[in-house]
Amino acid sequence: MAMTWGLVGVIVVVLYGSIKHFLDFSERKGQRIIVEHFYSLLLVYVIVMLAFGMIYFIFASQGMPILMDELLQHDSVIDRLAHSIYFSGVTLLTVGYGDITPIGIGRVIALVEALIGYVLPAAFFVQLMQDK
Repeated sequence: MAMTWGLVGVIVVVLYGSIKHFLDFSERKGQRIIVEHFYSLLLVYVIVMLAFGMIYFIFASQGMPILMDELLQHDSVIDRLAHSIYFSGVTLLTVGYGDITPIGIGRVIALVEALIGYVLPAAFFVQLMQDK
């Protein structure tokens, strides 16, 4: 087990270094704006994911059928919140594993969230081109 965690740790360090190198524009003049836009986009994604996760959680906590997942009815509050945020992230990033299915008004909410997740990169690109 220690070997597994060691390998995972090495992979995370290499991944972190690669991403950090990719985003390090300090040596390239005029490219700093790209980093600021990237972090802004990342922050917007996190905020949208958490906000929609809270919407799913609140509806499910009120007993409204919004997500078809047994865990949202029986687990602890923290687990239900985690499942709601997980579903939100999977929906926002248009991954859609299918392990949690929206039902009722949840379908409309998930559709709006997926649309936001789909449009954000395009808006990011347009903003980046306008700032150059």
